Amino acid sequence: MVSSTHHASSEESRLVPYRATIDVLHELVEHVSWLICARRCERRSRWRKQGCFRQALLVLVHLRKNEPLPAPAAGFGVSTATAWRYVEETLDVLAAWAPGLHEALTGLGEGDHVIVGGTLIPIGRIAADEPYYSMKQRKHEMNVQVIARSDGTPLWSSRATPGRTRDLAAARAHGIVQACLTRQILVLADRAHQGTGATFRTPYYHHREQPEHHQQFNRVHARLRAPGERAFAQLKSWRILRHARCSTRRIGTIVQAVHTLLT
Repeated sequence: MVSSTHHASSEESRLVPYRATIDVLHELVEHVSWLICARRCERRSRWRKQGCFRQALLVLVHLRKNEPLPAPAAGFGVSTATAWRYVEETLDVLAAWAPGLHEALTGLGEGDHVIVGGTLIPIGRIAADEPYYSMKQRKHEMNVQVIARSDGTPLWSSRATPGRTRDLAAARAHGIVQACLTRQILVLADRAHQGTGATFRTPYYHHREQPEHHQQFNRVHARLRAPGERAFAQLKSWRILRHARCSTRRIGTIVQAVHTLLT
């Protein structure tokens, strides 16, 4: 029988690090590290245990894989508290580079069209948190509105609102309707946005019971709007947006940060 010669004083001391890879470009890690370096120089930060590149890599691992933070923290040789500080700092840096709504629509005008849709981000909440309960998915979630180009490239992502917020109300609250109307931009949206009016175009309900020209409109609408699903898929490729364990107040910052990484 083999007995240990030392006693573990904490949970972190029992964690075993291992080598792993992450499916992001090296250039992306370098770009984020330069943004972190600029922020450190701006704040005249003191010496840190991890350099800018290592901090950027830790944060990207957290966003991409969505593992509980103590695991990557142990792998990078820092405490969980330090890892949280690195994540919070980097998310704020990335979110600051995310474009605003009017900035994202710059260059678009009459004759152009965009795709608007809502996506739901599951969160860990109890049944008592009614505002976050989505009747659509029967889960506690946050609602995020996304604007994409006709080829599916994400242009803008909204702040996160409670899951029971309807897409129609969210589009109006975020100013999407008015911004697109002002520029006369055609918007292709799903049935959840029906009734928005302005320059929004949504499919007809019960298309099989509609006249042939309505059915043809639905087919063309679906074909043109299909690339917009690519924008949702790109967001959800960062697994932290598949199930967020953080405070609901930080989800909006995470969405903006991921949008920056995509664009």
